[in-house]
Amino acid sequence: MDIRNKANRIRLFNFSTPHMRAFHLSWFAFHVCFFGWFGIAPLMAVVREDLSLTQTQIGNTIIASVAITVMVRLLIGLLCDRLGPRKTYTGLLVLGSIPVMGIAFADSFETFLLARLAIGAIGASFVITQYHTTMMFAPNVVGTANATSAGWGNLGGGTTQILMPLIFSGLLMLGVSETLGWRLAMVVPGVVLFVTGIGYWFLTQDAPDGNFSDLRARGELPEATGENGPMHSFLAAAKDIRVWALFIVYGLCFGVELTINNIAAIYFFDHFELSLATAGMIAGLFGLMNIFARTLGGVFSDLFARQNGLKGRVRWLFIALACEGIALIAFSQMHVLSLAIGIMLVFSLFVQMAEGATFGVVPFINRSALGAVAGIVGAGGNVGAVLAAFLFRSENLSYQQGLFYLGLTVLVLASCVLVVRFSDATEAREARAYRDAAGSDTGSGALSLR
Repeated sequence: MDIRNKANRIRLFNFSTPHMRAFHLSWFAFHVCFFGWFGIAPLMAVVREDLSLTQTQIGNTIIASVAITVMVRLLIGLLCDRLGPRKTYTGLLVLGSIPVMGIAFADSFETFLLARLAIGAIGASFVITQYHTTMMFAPNVVGTANATSAGWGNLGGGTTQILMPLIFSGLLMLGVSETLGWRLAMVVPGVVLFVTGIGYWFLTQDAPDGNFSDLRARGELPEATGENGPMHSFLAAAKDIRVWALFIVYGLCFGVELTINNIAAIYFFDHFELSLATAGMIAGLFGLMNIFARTLGGVFSDLFARQNGLKGRVRWLFIALACEGIALIAFSQMHVLSLAIGIMLVFSLFVQMAEGATFGVVPFINRSALGAVAGIVGAGGNVGAVLAAFLFRSENLSYQQGLFYLGLTVLVLASCVLVVRFSDATEAREARAYRDAAGSDTGSGALSLR
């Protein structure tokens, strides 16, 4: 897919271009999707009492919240190739708001489980965010653009941990019972999702020169049929071993982040005997690191590419992933609250940089099947979260033990990165594209405030 007129700089406070409108709307949409996706997580201590849930049942709801996202992410990648990111995102946001508000009607483990399963579909928003920014930004800044938009979206995991207990507390102050309070609190992210979906339709376009339907009508983009069809793209991506290596890698970073988002509040609440608000505030710090950590992963990916091309991007991904595993093992051994918070922040830094580094590589795997590649790799994050969740559903395994085994797994499987290689022809072509994009930029640096 050859998209013209991509931006070679990220001008953060410029909202007049389609590139920057897509950038800001895509990260904000992903942010509010996190708000809905994990809105219930910091309130689980209350839900546990209300619905009389066991640790195993809580673990099953965690699995449900990320399991369906695997299939939806695969589908979303194909829809992006066919319909474009604008239509796809609008549909996901509007439809996704329904189960987020609908969880308020859950009155048993079974109905709560089904609600979390349905809500998990909005986690596929990540694929659209990465797809849309890749459509808009040139090779010299695409790693930074992808990492920043995804990182600021993932930031929703942190703000959710902080805001939802505050919303819940505010409702209690108005005289609402705890049983009704957590239900009413979930209406807030549902409404925000719906409004954001409407805004996405009116404020964005698929590519720098227009929507996919317009580009196809002008002959500037192939019709999504035959060899250019979604299924053909999916099969091309599925046959590439590098895609599956990145599938595993993304499970080791984003899958781990999803798991921590689900268990952090209740872990600090139980293990360090904190209040719900304090536990949520500390857990929120993990997600708040996304304000810069994932961006750093993309920035370093672009910097490594400047010196060593695509090989440099892959090397940086391996470094970030290995450091993540070491930090997670250290975090699992912390028994002092202050030390646990400090190591958690170091761990958060590397897990999010590894995510940014992963999608600093994804755009270069197969340009003609970008949606399919992004969908498969993105789904890997949720597969990783599902598998990791099994460590935390057993009554016989403590959360600390689960974190330790998870860290070992990350450290061992980081070697999968070494499978990702590029031909000399691809290296040369992308090096030329990088130089061309960087050479046409008269500013200083990829990020600009103008």
